[in-house]
Amino acid sequence: MRRSVFICGAVLLATLSYGKAATGEKLSPVAVMPAAIEVKIDNFKFGPESLTVPVGAIVTWTNRDDIPHTVVSTDGVFKSKVLDTDEKFSFTFTKAGTYDYFCSVHPKMTGKVIVQ
Repeated sequence: MRRSVFICGAVLLATLSYGKAATGEKLSPVAVMPAAIEVKIDNFKFGPESLTVPVGAIVTWTNRDDIPHTVVSTDGVFKSKVLDTDEKFSFTFTKAGTYDYFCSVHPKMTGKVIVQ
C-alpha cells in the first residue's frame, strides 16, 4: 500500500493507492479538506489585514479584544453578528474575487480576502 499526502495552497488532498501507481491507473482522492485559515481581531485590527486563499477556503475570525466587533463585507456577501471576546465567525469562500470587509462597530477597522 502506498499513501501520498499533498499540500497545495490551503487545501489538503489525501490520496490512497493500492498498487494502482504500478499499473499506470490514476489515483483517486479520498479526502479533500480545506485548511483552517484564522484571522485574529485584536487591538482594533484584523490580523492578517490582507490574505490570499484558494476557492473553497474557510476563513475564521476570532475576536481577541475585550470589546465587541463585527466582520462585514463591503458588498454584502457575508456579515457576522456582534462578536464578544473569544467568539468566532466563519465564512466559506466559494467564488474567486476580492472581498473587502470592515467592523461595523469600528468602521476604520478594515481587511481584505483575495480568493484565487
